[in-house]
Amino acid sequence: MKFINYLESIAGIEIFPMISLTIFFTFFVLLTVWVFKVDKQRIIKMKNIPLNETNESQQQ
Repeated sequence: MKFINYLESIAGIEIFPMISLTIFFTFFVLLTVWVFKVDKQRIIKMKNIPLNETNESQQQ
């Protein structure tokens, strides 16, 4: 028996790909909106976090 036959026998299976696509699309739309609305100073601060930690440990 092929795998496709197992999927066809499950009731309501056709909704799961649509739910996955909706979640995927919603996540990336929200992420794109956040990227364009976030304060640029916050991005610069987050970009420098690894450098700040290294500099602080070297100064001590």
